[in-house]
Amino acid sequence: MRVRILGIGTGPRQLTGEAADALRGCDYAVAARKGDDDGLLALRRAVCAAYGVPLVEVPDPVRDRGSGDYKGAVAAWHEARVRAYERVLGERGGTAAFLVWGDPSLYDSTLRIVEAVAARGAVPVEYDVLPGISAPQLLAARHRIVLHGVGDPVHVTPARRLGEAVAAGHRDIVVMLSGRHGFDGLADWSVWWGANLGTETEELVAGRVGDVLPEIEEARLRARGKAGWVMDTALLRRPR
Repeated sequence: MRVRILGIGTGPRQLTGEAADALRGCDYAVAARKGDDDGLLALRRAVCAAYGVPLVEVPDPVRDRGSGDYKGAVAAWHEARVRAYERVLGERGGTAAFLVWGDPSLYDSTLRIVEAVAARGAVPVEYDVLPGISAPQLLAARHRIVLHGVGDPVHVTPARRLGEAVAAGHRDIVVMLSGRHGFDGLADWSVWWGANLGTETEELVAGRVGDVLPEIEEARLRARGKAGWVMDTALLRRPR
């Protein structure tokens, strides 16, 4: 069987022409269902409806978020996902799409999970990957900025490792997966922030961190209140 891993940006309006053509050619799409109020699943349903492709919803295994072993807990969660998707693919066959929020290359486990399904060999799988519009790209476009200085690097990190990036001396830092912000000690840095980018509940804030933190928190609450979920991304820039 064939699996197509498709970056879908933030929904039907963000699909590239290449990804849209690939989705039309699939027999069905597969997505995790994390609960009855899963807003990101609802957006995947909208994508499938827009392209006439049925969506198979797979109950997402519970992840142990209380474990002190972060990598071990994630590995166990991924293994449970591998088994769940392997069952679905084995039962249905054909050509399946996995719809990845944003782009498959950034902070998403889908590619690793499909690789693991293929490596196990119980279901013969061939797969390919098509890119999507990522949150950092949308953030830069919405704020009309370049993510780095002329000829400089940009560092991309999850929020839980922001302190390491700051201590390492990085000047331009894209922060993703920020369940809470933790911009402590960065009052004089500049920030360009966005939540639920590319959706109807999008929020944007920019300015000096020390000045706009309350505004960011209010905007984050608004986004969650409207959508039932929030995913935010920020560019932090050290004072020059």
